[in-house]
Amino acid sequence: MSDTEHHLKVLRLLQENPDMSQRQMASQLGISLGWTNYCVKALIEKGWVKMDNFSRNPNKLQYSYLLTPRGVKAKAKLTARFLKHKLAEYEALKVEIEALRTDVGNS
Repeated sequence: MSDTEHHLKVLRLLQENPDMSQRQMASQLGISLGWTNYCVKALIEKGWVKMDNFSRNPNKLQYSYLLTPRGVKAKAKLTARFLKHKLAEYEALKVEIEALRTDVGNS
């Protein structure tokens, strides 16, 4: 999975559940906690995500991750690019499957 794909998946998770911990993200994405931390930090540095702690929460270590307006726009662009790429893969697979069916039918 590329950095772009990781970033998109993290953005999607955070938009759905801003209170999700990095450990939960890592588990859901099937990647290491260290890699998740790297992705979140990169998104924060790009200005796509901001981190906020709950001021009224007694657990001051708990954070909420909020997509910024730039993050929402970036997520939309990444989603469109990812969709285009996956559709191209899908079309190539359809052609390959048809060729394999033809080969099996001729055997």
